[in-house]
Amino acid sequence: MTIVIHNAVIATVDDKDSLLYGAAIAVDGDRITAIGPSAEILARHPGAEKVDGTGRMIMPGFANVHTHFTMTLARGVFEDLSPPHKPPFSGGLSPIPLPDMTPDERRAMALLGALEALRSGTTLVLEDTNDVDDYAEALAGTGMRFLLSERAYDRVGTSIGDPAPFKLDRALGQRHLRTIEDNHKKWNGKADGRIRIAASAWAPDMCSPELLKDLRALQQQLDTWATIHCNQIWGEVAAVKAHRNRLPAEYLADLGFLHDRLVCAHCRCMEPSEEKLLGEAGVTVAFNAAIAARRGLSPRIADLESHGCTIAMGSDNMAEDMVEVMRTGLFMERVRREDGRNPTPEQALRWATRNGYQALGVPDGGWLKAGNKADLIMVDLTRAHMVPVLRAVSTFVHQAQARDVEAVMVDGRWLMKDGKVLAVDEEAVLAEAQQVANTAWPRLFAKRHDLKVPDGFSPDALL
Repeated sequence: MTIVIHNAVIATVDDKDSLLYGAAIAVDGDRITAIGPSAEILARHPGAEKVDGTGRMIMPGFANVHTHFTMTLARGVFEDLSPPHKPPFSGGLSPIPLPDMTPDERRAMALLGALEALRSGTTLVLEDTNDVDDYAEALAGTGMRFLLSERAYDRVGTSIGDPAPFKLDRALGQRHLRTIEDNHKKWNGKADGRIRIAASAWAPDMCSPELLKDLRALQQQLDTWATIHCNQIWGEVAAVKAHRNRLPAEYLADLGFLHDRLVCAHCRCMEPSEEKLLGEAGVTVAFNAAIAARRGLSPRIADLESHGCTIAMGSDNMAEDMVEVMRTGLFMERVRREDGRNPTPEQALRWATRNGYQALGVPDGGWLKAGNKADLIMVDLTRAHMVPVLRAVSTFVHQAQARDVEAVMVDGRWLMKDGKVLAVDEEAVLAEAQQVANTAWPRLFAKRHDLKVPDGFSPDALL
């Protein structure tokens, strides 16, 4: 049945950044069929299910092109334990590791991440991690759109950002490649095409040249997308220099790993020559603005964009709020550029929506026009921090909060409506995630007596 949302503001994110007031959008099946003045669209669809959009803005759903759902387990812990920006480097993003999880625990934490993402208006996610088969079915059940990426690496005994000698485990890398291939056979195209499988390399300092070549070949064989953490922290740059006698982007370029189906996450600790290499290859850069602000590092977005990179946005670790990510990106870039007008709110919205969809192979999503995918959200414009409504996109980017998203649609199906999540049992997801945290962290600290429990840790998570 056709659905018509009428009397709304519509932010299309089309080539002209068209913003329509008193407008309507018609959806039939998984597609948008019409956008225009409310009276006109209503007259053309007399038998449609009508949704009153008064005081609401309709806009594309967000595309989160870099995240790790199961790292919600580290929420409140890792944010303040960033690695050093100067030597000595020892590897890892935190002195405390993430607790090991059972398959059920991974599923619970992944669902928590998906729930937060959905509530903030996210409709497409690139999830980069290991053991995605443990929770792929649960994510499919949310109704959201996913590109699931199993991570490959063959360096052992340490973590990202360690200039110590490279200890190779070639068999481990090959097992990761087989897992990617197995996941592709099992999951790619499932849930009416909403689940797809990509290939992931952990980081340049965690992968041998042979593994990166093999992964690139597999990605081409599977005709899919790829992602990698790149120039994330200064320890990684030091490690690649030590191991390969070159910069990370140079290392990847020499191996033919840079291409227009690759999402490079972070790109924060990068020389201008590396930015140019990424642009020449047509790489998408995941601007993970919120985690960048927490780490105290940020990429040079204007330079990357000028060289030809597509800029999309990701939330990365511990948080899935793309409203916060988008706004933080705008603010950080204005500070870097010392320019209070650029980037514009429209640019930031495009980074967070249409560019991400394009980067992940869904060019008919992430923007609103007849014929495109019906992936959209409704935002409440009547709250105290959103009134008066004068320039709706600017107001949204500068002022909105995740809780202002009151409805989410993917493929023409409501996943959240009137502020109520329909796709999952929200209370059950929250309760199970808290129980996992209260079990997994004590298990880690009981096993690792050398670890210092951070100040302020909940006693419930230490029993």
